[in-house]
Amino acid sequence: MKRKQAFNPYMPSYEYVPDAEPHIVNGRVYVYGSHDIFNGINFCLGDYVCWSAPVDDLGNWRYEGCIYHRSQDPEAPWFKITNGLAAPDMVQGPDGRFYLYYFMGGTKRISVAVCDEPAGKYEFYGYVKYADGVDIGLKKEPFQFDPGVFMDDDGRLYLYTGFALQGNPILLDGSKPTEHGPMYFELDPKDMLTVKVGPEYLGIPGEKEAVGTPYEGHVFLEASSMRKFDGKYYFIFSTLNSHELCYAVSDRPTGGFSFGGVLVSNGDIGLDGITDVKKARNYTGNTHGSLIDINGKYYIFYHRHSNRKQSSRQACAEEIRFENGKFYQAEMTSCGLNGGPLSGVGSYNSYIAANLYGREGTMFYSMLKHRKGSYPYFTQDGGDREEGPDQYIANFCDGAVAVFKYFDLTPTREISVLVKGNADGIMVVKAGEKGAELARISIRSQRTPKTFSAMLNQTAGKQALYFTFEGKGSFDFLSFELK
Repeated sequence: MKRKQAFNPYMPSYEYVPDAEPHIVNGRVYVYGSHDIFNGINFCLGDYVCWSAPVDDLGNWRYEGCIYHRSQDPEAPWFKITNGLAAPDMVQGPDGRFYLYYFMGGTKRISVAVCDEPAGKYEFYGYVKYADGVDIGLKKEPFQFDPGVFMDDDGRLYLYTGFALQGNPILLDGSKPTEHGPMYFELDPKDMLTVKVGPEYLGIPGEKEAVGTPYEGHVFLEASSMRKFDGKYYFIFSTLNSHELCYAVSDRPTGGFSFGGVLVSNGDIGLDGITDVKKARNYTGNTHGSLIDINGKYYIFYHRHSNRKQSSRQACAEEIRFENGKFYQAEMTSCGLNGGPLSGVGSYNSYIAANLYGREGTMFYSMLKHRKGSYPYFTQDGGDREEGPDQYIANFCDGAVAVFKYFDLTPTREISVLVKGNADGIMVVKAGEKGAELARISIRSQRTPKTFSAMLNQTAGKQALYFTFEGKGSFDFLSFELK
């Protein structure tokens, strides 16, 4: 069977699964994450779903179905807008079963569900609790959030949690944020629930403590995740900057961590000299994810934002450079899991753009839908629902830029775009932001989707494609084809 090309987002464009924790079970990569609903008014309004792919065919993702309903949690608040099923993580227990650790809004607890299969129908199992039977989160500890679970090679089981943003609405129940960075608990692997040690702090500093340290400017916010590579422990977390995932490294899972650096930013901030969020190469917002080794290659899983707000998040992944124990920041691409550039012959949906920005740049998305203005954006037709047609780029107007990385253009001779809308002008295609001009495609007003084409100036090898519109009006950029 021919291997499928892999794109970003790697799930169907109508699927919104942020906060990915990838795990390999029996030759397949399973992704556990939150579940947004397109155009939802809050995060995580969907029940947990799971997707998986063979480790040797990372473009061939399979829907495993809904694995857990929020109604299964005995403490689930009745008001769905506030009982979001936030970022989960999974670990296989000594009994061979699979345990899903999660946080549900309004409960203060860390809940656990269990299943005999990695992506079967999980059943509620219990709450993480102290030896005296009291659930963690109910003893006025700092807010329990975004559980990351990790079983070491020696069979010891650890739970990592924490949330550090002062004054956030999710703390209105009287909970307090952590002031000293992320926390950990050691759990009893016999029942996967009972605390043996903790809460203890990892020693990764809070906002005030980070001043003058390598963590300054990259302070822990949320999204705790622990991984182990080559005998060292890598703690992955989202920072107070929100748009980036960073990591710290240690020789042990419970302390001694030193700051490692940025893994990925969903605005590519930190690359190509970009340090200002206003000059980001994408619309930024929160992110959450983790690292994984697949057949000797390392990947960072994260999410991007769409639909002019924060609560329509999509799963993305990038291959990441790992040398001598250090990870180097990954660039956002259209071909993240593909193992190389995409084919220079074929049809491609516009929603696989790696970067998207307008004449005025980008902005940090909030929970309220941002105005259109002169900003292009990813969206889909339809309303607030879990499935729909393919996404596309809307409001592509003068100065709009969509970047697709990367293609092998060796065989490419012609390029065409499929658009719909009222606009007159030129679509300029370049091999890089300041690269050679590859084509100029005339665009004319039309009410129905129409294709416009131009011959491609001869070029070869791996290239990025920068599409920029110069003209009047705006249109929906649906897809493009390379011939």
